[in-house]
Amino acid sequence: MTKKIVAIWAQDEKGLIGKNQTLPWHLPADLQHFKETTLHQAILMGRVTFDGMGKRLLPKRISLILTKDEQYEAGDERALVFHSVEDVLAWYEKQDCSLYIIGGSQIFTAFEAVLDELVVTDIQEQFEGDTYFSTSFDWNAFEEVASNFYPKDEKNAYDFTVRRWRRKEL
Repeated sequence: MTKKIVAIWAQDEKGLIGKNQTLPWHLPADLQHFKETTLHQAILMGRVTFDGMGKRLLPKRISLILTKDEQYEAGDERALVFHSVEDVLAWYEKQDCSLYIIGGSQIFTAFEAVLDELVVTDIQEQFEGDTYFSTSFDWNAFEEVASNFYPKDEKNAYDFTVRRWRRKEL
């Protein structure tokens, strides 16, 4: 497997990705997809996202937290805390695993220039929330390479589509 840097997130029809530092929806099938995609890889999140998860580390993944707060403590020695994009990228270069950027909005923006792929769950619904994916993101740098539709069912209240995008060759 070739390692890569991938942004992975879910959004509603208006680009909403969060509410009060958590997801505004519950879709078990998408959570399972997220788990299967990121298992045994590194995941990077901002401090706000990590705090919103209750500072809980996801099993069988290397957790990286990016924060400007030099005094920040993750509360678990297994979490790796970084203070710059450059430090994260230097760490990544020494690894064999892929790096999945899982949020929030500022972290996606900070890594936009180095993303190899995107994995986006588009939920066919609109929710209330306070955090949106960047409207200035350059989608033209990527091409859609796969799309899987998941119809709502007894466990998943909304239809959603998981789309995979790859950076276009220059």
